[in-house]
Amino acid sequence: MKTILAIHTGGTISMSKNSDGEIVPNAENPIANQTTALRGGINLVTDELFNLPSPHVTPDVMLQIKDRIVRAVDEGIDGVVVTHGTDTLEETAYFLDLTLPNRIPVVVTGAMRSSNEVGSDGLYNFQNAISVAADDASRDRGVLVVMNDEIHTARYVTKTHTTNVATFRTPTFGPIGIVVKHEPHYFQELIGSTVCDIDHVIDHVYLLKAYAGMTGDLFEMLDNDATQGLVIEGLGAGNVPPATLTAIQRLLDRNIPIVLVSRCPNGVAQDIYDYEGGGIQLKEMGLTLCQGLNGQKARIKLLVGLSGGLRGDDLVQYMSNAIS
Repeated sequence: MKTILAIHTGGTISMSKNSDGEIVPNAENPIANQTTALRGGINLVTDELFNLPSPHVTPDVMLQIKDRIVRAVDEGIDGVVVTHGTDTLEETAYFLDLTLPNRIPVVVTGAMRSSNEVGSDGLYNFQNAISVAADDASRDRGVLVVMNDEIHTARYVTKTHTTNVATFRTPTFGPIGIVVKHEPHYFQELIGSTVCDIDHVIDHVYLLKAYAGMTGDLFEMLDNDATQGLVIEGLGAGNVPPATLTAIQRLLDRNIPIVLVSRCPNGVAQDIYDYEGGGIQLKEMGLTLCQGLNGQKARIKLLVGLSGGLRGDDLVQYMSNAIS
């Protein structure tokens, strides 16, 4: 019999709608003691680690979830399910993917509808996540996100709709599997995996999104001794308005690592445009092009890399590697 640890951290999956129609946290998680999700033959261990709306989740909270999973592996747990609010679910899942070795399946899930709404998806997603975590085929695939009968990699999945139950998608690549009658079926493999084991997280790693007419004002605000790193969501294939360049250069002169991704939901950042503010110039200036990750994921990766002590060429290699 497989033993699965369910780590509950809060979010809509643990909330209820009140008489005014507002979705609010509960004092007790309504799915924490559910046995209908077990499908038989599974020993479920529950740890109500947090009860946080996901906008309240910080990298320090993510680190505590990671540490709890490490202890679970040492305790002989066969797989882990983490329930989480959906707003920052992809960031926590990717943080875990970057910092945990592939020793047991780890699955993150949540809900778009609270526990007492019509069509609530929380218990269903929880049941599927348990099934995926308990399946031997889920090993060595990195951290997985299971929502709405689909299995996604933590590396590339993102929330695409504010309220739709089919919100979690993997642009460009698609899901790696599906869940049919609570049984996982895989159709793709995750290529490459690099683990950066950390015991603390640093602060002051930022994310800025480029836009038409952007100037250097926001970059100038980061021109201080506290700033540790920056991710820029560039335009198109990875470009910025020319009025930002002087301020960006000042950050580089401080030896602040700057990573460039695209703000487009599909495709990757590339150094293909040779004009002022184009990707070719940005790469020559010293920005690191990170391929395949969105801005929030790239920030998590940069934060993890810096927290793990990576600097210089080692950090560039870590951030520019498209398959880890």
